[in-house]
Amino acid sequence: MSIVLKEELPQIIKSTYILALLLVLFFVVFIIFVVLMYNRKQLLYLKEQQLKESEHQNQLLQKELEKQKSIEAERERISHDMHDDLGAGISALKLQAEFLKQRAEGDDLKSDIDELLKTSEEMNLSMREMLWSLNSGNDTLGNFVDYSKMYAQNFLKKTEIQLNIEEENVVSETIITTDQRRNLFLCLKEALNNAYKHSQSNQLKLSFIQKEKEFVMKISDNGIGINNKNSEGNGLRNMKRRMQEQNGHCEVTTENGTHLFLRIDL
Repeated sequence: MSIVLKEELPQIIKSTYILALLLVLFFVVFIIFVVLMYNRKQLLYLKEQQLKESEHQNQLLQKELEKQKSIEAERERISHDMHDDLGAGISALKLQAEFLKQRAEGDDLKSDIDELLKTSEEMNLSMREMLWSLNSGNDTLGNFVDYSKMYAQNFLKKTEIQLNIEEENVVSETIITTDQRRNLFLCLKEALNNAYKHSQSNQLKLSFIQKEKEFVMKISDNGIGINNKNSEGNGLRNMKRRMQEQNGHCEVTTENGTHLFLRIDL
């Protein structure tokens, strides 16, 4: 009897050891399975959240695009109304003034009518500038440069100031916002007007320079420079304010004339 027990005892221990090992392996496999399932659920949850976030971003983008389209449509409507209504009114006023001038006899009356014709022409030019500003189809660097060159040439053609224009690395298709385009152009108008009235120069150089994502417009003349006592006039303050509003920069130097640098990030 004792011999049988001695033979069976190791067998029982061995079976118990194997059973315990199997239980441990099963427990390990079960834990691994649970961890894998948990990770899978987490991945599915993260993907679901990403999809929801992506759908939300797409909805926001779609709303923004619809808003931009609505703004552009309103700008187009305003520009068409201005062209049809104001343009026709200004043309009628000009024709009437020319008709009155033909019938006028006194020199004083003719002079007044000439002033009226001059004012109507200025109004017509201002309206064209506003229409250009409102038209979203002009929001490219090439269009801005072309329009600025045309304006500068027309502005200075009746003066004694010789205009030189240069372009450096300008990519015409580069997008420029409506606000950037409008403020740069208003600064150009102010600079040309100052050069004509105050610089006493006979040469003016207009430069357009693109440096990757930076655009620089430089207006230089060979005049008397800016009086240090009045270096911060309203015109210059307005130009600096306009550039700051566009996260740009306005700088003036007065060595051998006046040199105005207007910089914006594209």
